[in-house]
Amino acid sequence: EPGSEPGEPDKYYPTGKRTYARTVPKDTIQAAALVSAAKEAGCTSVTVWNSKTTYSAGLARNVAMVAPKAGVQLDSNDGIDPKAANYRSLAAKIKSDCFIYTGEIESNGVQAVKDAASVPSVKFLFAGDGMCLNDTADPKKGIPANIAPRFKCTIATLDPKAFGAEGKKFFADYSAKYNVASPDPYAIYGYETMALMLDSIKRASEKGDLTRQAVVDALFQTKDRNSVLGTYSIDQNGDTSLTDYGIYKIDAGKLTFDKVIKAA
Repeated sequence: EPGSEPGEPDKYYPTGKRTYARTVPKDTIQAAALVSAAKEAGCTSVTVWNSKTTYSAGLARNVAMVAPKAGVQLDSNDGIDPKAANYRSLAAKIKSDCFIYTGEIESNGVQAVKDAASVPSVKFLFAGDGMCLNDTADPKKGIPANIAPRFKCTIATLDPKAFGAEGKKFFADYSAKYNVASPDPYAIYGYETMALMLDSIKRASEKGDLTRQAVVDALFQTKDRNSVLGTYSIDQNGDTSLTDYGIYKIDAGKLTFDKVIKAA
């Protein structure tokens, strides 16, 4: 896939057997969603920072490849030191009208966004799902209130109201059990991941001997599964067929669904 490092993904499978699957869309799609969101906001150029982790660097590479194709100029893609006190010197080099951070909140993401926001030319700030969290929206430990209106992030979860009956039931049950009005966007993925695993075990056991390989085979054979996320399949690489991404904004210190972005 575009954006992968040499040897990926085969180097993760020395036995030659594929065992990894996920319910969250792959990052080639998230990169396209980030660039689409930036373009819709009127961005003509972007500066990208990544935290140098496999996830962040990979997503940044995908953004760097997609941006020019979408008519958005890529000014730079820089790796940051997550342990740095601040990034003011790096931010001073930014000339772009928009900024994209592909790293994680635990990789000093809040400080990175704050420093990029201080640059006069930067009108809008975007981040991937590593920052699209309730903690990011909390002004006490996340994005300050004066920056929040310029910040948006991508995550594959949509508005709870946009889900079908099963999805709506999940959010209602989760809110009631954990006493939270706005569940973390990843909660529904954690639920569906376990549900998919249990379903794979069930399908494997129905065919005879229940072995690890039988469960893996059943998981990779998942087609048109009706779930809390909607209907999806798992392809030969372990990726989901789901593609829509949600754009979230910060409203009154809370992460709030904004709109669906088509990863064009």
